[in-house]
Amino acid sequence: MAAKAAVKAGLAVLLVSVAGQPMRGQGTPEKLPAFDVISVKPSAPDAKSHSIFPIGPGDVYVKNGGHFSADGFPLATYLSFAFQLVGSEANAAVEQLPGWAVNDRFAIEARTDGDPAKDTKEQMRLMMRSLLAERFGLKTHYETRQVSIFAVTFVKAGKPGPQLQQHPEDAACDTVLTRAGAAAVSLTDTAGIYPKQCGGMLPMPASAPGRFRFGARNVTMDFIAKQLTSLGDLERPAVDQTGLEGTFDFVLEFVPDVSIREQGYPDYQPDPTGPTFSEAVREQLGLKLESTKAPSQVLVIDRVEHPTQN
Repeated sequence: MAAKAAVKAGLAVLLVSVAGQPMRGQGTPEKLPAFDVISVKPSAPDAKSHSIFPIGPGDVYVKNGGHFSADGFPLATYLSFAFQLVGSEANAAVEQLPGWAVNDRFAIEARTDGDPAKDTKEQMRLMMRSLLAERFGLKTHYETRQVSIFAVTFVKAGKPGPQLQQHPEDAACDTVLTRAGAAAVSLTDTAGIYPKQCGGMLPMPASAPGRFRFGARNVTMDFIAKQLTSLGDLERPAVDQTGLEGTFDFVLEFVPDVSIREQGYPDYQPDPTGPTFSEAVREQLGLKLESTKAPSQVLVIDRVEHPTQN
């Protein structure tokens, strides 16, 4: 239980960085693109977690010539990046990992041959899968299982809430940043409602202490459903069943469950006047979560080994 709480704190880094849609398949492809130079080392005891670009499961990416550099993260975090795992998906993967893969931290440096085609976030994820297979002996496959889920539907048929809006078609929304652009990203747009950056979920200033506020622009309902899984610590998948197509802007403010103290916020004191997660989802987004069962793809970890070093 302590190990799971520890990795949840690490996965919070992914949550506030970016969010998106996972790639799915019936197993790891036989031939994946690979980095040309790789270094894997244990992190220094005092190393702070950092990466040269967002390693969450979303679309935002900082072009860097095909260079991957991150330090202070456990294998669980690199796995979540490679397979775009969010919320209950990440938790399910963590449950299959040995203790060292949750607690030990690693520094990974990797470079490509400079081919611009490899300098995309999708290619980075695939190359990370190759790296994990080579250095950590990782083998995985997907299985379709009947599992408990939360179906995300409307409170009132076809009527989104006030803080869930269709993304304007004419709004500029770039998900690929330069290094300078990444440093200059603002957390709110000109109206102060949604994040300025598109393609990923970001933390935003809450209206009162003891509340959390997150938002995103130009994201799908599938993305929003998956982020509700993480934000509400639901421990089961949330699946979009609204029927809405296109992309949306949304912001959600709520008072988290006290278990948030286990996720990197030991001094958190909840606002007794603020909305609960469920109340916020209903009142602000016009959505509700209904418990049911449905087929779902599950990542199965067949093998993982302590990494070979340089």
